[in-house]
Amino acid sequence: MASHLQVVLKEDVDHLGHTGEVVRVRPGFARNFLLPRGLACVATRANIKEIEHETKLAQAKAKREQEQARGIAEAMANVTLSVAKPAGDGGRLYGSVTAIEVAELLVTKGYNVDRRKLGMPEEHIKMVGSYAIGVRLAGGIEASFTLEVTASES
Repeated sequence: MASHLQVVLKEDVDHLGHTGEVVRVRPGFARNFLLPRGLACVATRANIKEIEHETKLAQAKAKREQEQARGIAEAMANVTLSVAKPAGDGGRLYGSVTAIEVAELLVTKGYNVDRRKLGMPEEHIKMVGSYAIGVRLAGGIEASFTLEVTASES
């Protein structure tokens, strides 16, 4: 029977384990795959303590980011953005309101949000009306705000 080597995972590895776990693997797998890619290191007391320390720091940072995101979500719930666009009969816009425009409007209110994190009801808003827009923040926190699309006077 071939001997096994104990390694500490530095990153999650599919079908093997999660960051910080000590796992037994065949020496060839460790030597040829895990170690060269920086996915693991040989399990020594020093390496185990270092990985545990890094894991604790990462968890504390994630918790801080999640608390900040909750505060942002609470503040964002009261935000209402307005945009006026030329529109025809029946409230159909000549053009549309895109996620890029919504993200730019959020910046004017002090919220720097990536447009890809916006949960637009449609890819492009093409009708006058009130829309609830969702936002994915750090730590899986969801926020929402209101977008009012009106017809401009032009």
